[in-house]
Amino acid sequence: MFILACIALMMGSCAGEFNKVYKSTDNDYRYEYAKEAFAMGKFQQASTLLEELITLKKGTDAEQESLYMLAMAQYCNRDYEAASATFKKYISRYPRGEYSELAGFYVGQTLYESSPEPRLDQSPTIGAMNAYQQFLDLYPDSKLREAAQDRLYELQDKLVTKELLSAELYFNLGGYFGNTNPGKSDENNYTACIITAQNALKQYPYSRWRENFALLIMKSKFELAENSSEDKRLDRYRDAEDECYGFLNEYPDSKNVNLAHKYISKCKKIVKD
Repeated sequence: MFILACIALMMGSCAGEFNKVYKSTDNDYRYEYAKEAFAMGKFQQASTLLEELITLKKGTDAEQESLYMLAMAQYCNRDYEAASATFKKYISRYPRGEYSELAGFYVGQTLYESSPEPRLDQSPTIGAMNAYQQFLDLYPDSKLREAAQDRLYELQDKLVTKELLSAELYFNLGGYFGNTNPGKSDENNYTACIITAQNALKQYPYSRWRENFALLIMKSKFELAENSSEDKRLDRYRDAEDECYGFLNEYPDSKNVNLAHKYISKCKKIVKD
């Protein structure tokens, strides 16, 4: 109980000290306290003081430092939306400023931290990639270049993963809603899977998921042939057979080689008959 009482007393004392500083009319004193709070990891206190001080310090030598420090305090406090806006404000106001390179990098970082898991909307991911690319264009020799490039690769992989999940979803939906029954429209889930996977391969030709996309295309073309109407059946089996050979040529050591050969056998039998 004694220890808890001491902690409560210390917290109350700290809060009282901050309130005293916050109400002070001595802006230099408030600024020094904000810098000390930032150094001690008290980012909310630093942000609260700096949000006022950046206006009060306008036109002084401290204006540039206070604006950048506010952005960093917001970033460290995980207020990424506010931090992004403040970093951008710094760059707009000081394009050649002392902290412009760091600010450019951290614009990407704020969006990176806001990037959601692959199944969700990837607007922040695309924004982060654009910010990192702009940073690399402006500062090709930066010490942060490698970190920015690593983030770019990671974010791109997230976009590819999203496309893979979409393609897999279309394939797994398969003939739901009767889309692949004879006589129905060609616009079905297998077709959507093929288009999604093909577009991903064109856009991300060196992705680590390349074989996964190729496998989905092969399987979808075979299933599309299996569920085709008579007038399209032979052409689709021929197309599926060609796709299987293409898969085997590109991935001769794939664990799905036997599946490709199984499809080829079925396609040859149908086309021959």
